[in-house]
Amino acid sequence: MDNFLYQEETYNLRGCMINVHKELGCGFFEKVYQEALELEFKAHGIPYKREQKLPIYYKGEPLHLDYIADFICYDKIVIELKAVTELTDIHFAQVLNYLKATKMDLGLLVNFGENSLHVERIFNYRKNQKNQKNP
Repeated sequence: MDNFLYQEETYNLRGCMINVHKELGCGFFEKVYQEALELEFKAHGIPYKREQKLPIYYKGEPLHLDYIADFICYDKIVIELKAVTELTDIHFAQVLNYLKATKMDLGLLVNFGENSLHVERIFNYRKNQKNQKNP
């Protein structure tokens, strides 16, 4: 298996997500999955912050509006939960904006609303492109 960004952490997180989906299946509201996932994180000793506020800045000034990520895990992975029949571009854009706001590299977009668990890895390409241009 090839190495990828935060491989061990992502493996642990996906295990918790799989446990929740096995137990609950699809059909519940997002908040139900969020609470169940928090219990899994606690049971597996995964460091997390739930409903973490993410400040947004415009020209260095903080805006009054904050984004709120469902979870920040390991202080480096943003997790956004959904319980919808299908993920859309808006869901992906939401995670990309969270990554931009936090300057983190990886986000997981998780959909519990389908018959099988759907987890998308989303990368902060904008940050990585800047790093490549300015070594």
